[in-house]
Amino acid sequence: MMHRYLAGGLTGGRLALLIALVALAILVPALNLALPESHPLHVPTYAVTLMGKYLTYALLALALDLVWGYCGILSLGHAAFFALGGYAMGMYLMRQIGSRGVYGDPLLPDFMVFLNWDALPWYWTGFDLFPFALLMALVVPGVLAFVFGWFAFRSRVTGVYLSIITQAMTFALMLAFFRNDMGFGGNNGLTDFKDLLGFDLQADATRAGLFAASALTLAGALLLAIALTSSKLGQVLIAVRDAESRTRFIGYRVEHYKLFVWTLSAMMAGLAGALYVPQVGIINPGEFAPANSIEAVIWVAVGGRGTLIGPILGAGLVNFAKSWFTAALPEFWLFALGGLFVVVTLFLPKGIVGLAVSLKARATRKPARTDSGRDTDAPASTDSRQAAE
Repeated sequence: MMHRYLAGGLTGGRLALLIALVALAILVPALNLALPESHPLHVPTYAVTLMGKYLTYALLALALDLVWGYCGILSLGHAAFFALGGYAMGMYLMRQIGSRGVYGDPLLPDFMVFLNWDALPWYWTGFDLFPFALLMALVVPGVLAFVFGWFAFRSRVTGVYLSIITQAMTFALMLAFFRNDMGFGGNNGLTDFKDLLGFDLQADATRAGLFAASALTLAGALLLAIALTSSKLGQVLIAVRDAESRTRFIGYRVEHYKLFVWTLSAMMAGLAGALYVPQVGIINPGEFAPANSIEAVIWVAVGGRGTLIGPILGAGLVNFAKSWFTAALPEFWLFALGGLFVVVTLFLPKGIVGLAVSLKARATRKPARTDSGRDTDAPASTDSRQAAE
C-alpha cells in the first residue's frame, strides 16, 4: 500500500533529495574518519556536528510543513515538542554519567545533589534505558499534542487564535522548565553528557554516527511524509486546508484528520529533538522559547510550504546564514532574519521551491500559434509544480 502511494508522490526532486540524504549519510562520515586532516577532502568534526544539527532542524521543519503546508494549521509552538524530545534524550544521557559527575553520586545528577535532592523523581524512572528514552521522545510530545489538539480542534479553534494558543503553550512550558523544583536542571538544563550507548560523545566516530543517524532519519521521515500526502488522507488534509467548512459539510470529521496529522507532526518534532541533544551537548528551557518556533516557521516559508522539499532546504539555508551572521556580524542577524521573512512574504509567497517551479514552468511553456499566425502563451500544466519537485 505504501509502495503505491510512494510511486505516486516520488517525483524527480524528491527522489534526488532522498538519494542525496543517503549519500550524505555515507560520504560525510567516510570523509571525516577515513581521510587525514591534511587531505583537502577531509571533513572536520566540527562541520560534521554542525551539519548534523542542521539535519535535525530540517526534520523539525518537515514536521511543521505537514501541519502548516498541508493542513493549514500555523503552529507557533512546535519548539515545545522539539524540546520535550530533547529532554527525554537528555535525561537518558544524564543517567549514563553515573559516578563520573562532579559530586560522584552514582544515581543522582549533579544538579539534584546540589539542590539537596535525596532520590530521583518518579518521572526519571526508566530513563537509564535507551529504548525507553527513545520511546518517550516520541510518546511525550505525541500525548501533549493529542490532548492539546483534542480540545482545540473539537472546539473548532482555527487561524490566528490557534497560533496564539500554541505559542502560549510553549511559553508556559518554558517558564515551568525554568523552575528548579521541576527536576530538569532549571535554568542550566541538562548537560555534561559523557556517553551514548557506551560510545564517547566526544569521539569523532560517535559524531559521525550521529550525523548518519540524523540523515537517515530525515530520509525516512521524508518517505513517510510523501506516502502520507500522496494518499487519500493527504488529499483530505489539503481539502481541509483549502476549504475546511466545505470538507466538513460533505461528511468528513475534520477534527479527526487534523488531530492525526498534528500528533504525528509533534512526534516527528520530538524525534528531531532527541537527535539534536547528543550532538550539541545541552538541552535547557531556552529551547522552548517562542522565538525558536517562529524561526521554524520562517524556515518553512523561505523554502516553500506544502512542498516537503522546501522546508528541508529552507532549514539548511537559513541556519547556514545564521551560523555565518552570528560569527561575522552577530548584531545584524535578527535584522537579516526579519528582512528575509518580509522579502519572502512580499515577493516569494511560495518560497524558493515555488520560485523554481515558476521559472521552470515559464521556461518549458511552448508558444501556441493562432490562426492569425500570432504567438500566444499556452496554459501552464496543472501538475507542473509536482513535476518540478
